[in-house]
Amino acid sequence: MVVFGLILLILGLVLVFKILWSIGMILLLVGLVLWAMGALGHAVGGRRHYY
Repeated sequence: MVVFGLILLILGLVLVFKILWSIGMILLLVGLVLWAMGALGHAVGGRRHYY
């Protein structure tokens, strides 16, 4: 999710599509939050680790 968010973020900046940039930022933030929760040992979606 983090990688997909980065790809959309870069495409949004290069192609000047604000909606791609916005979606990319949201996906990046959600992916980072889920990654941090999994790294701290919290179960995310019933899983011990989120990859």
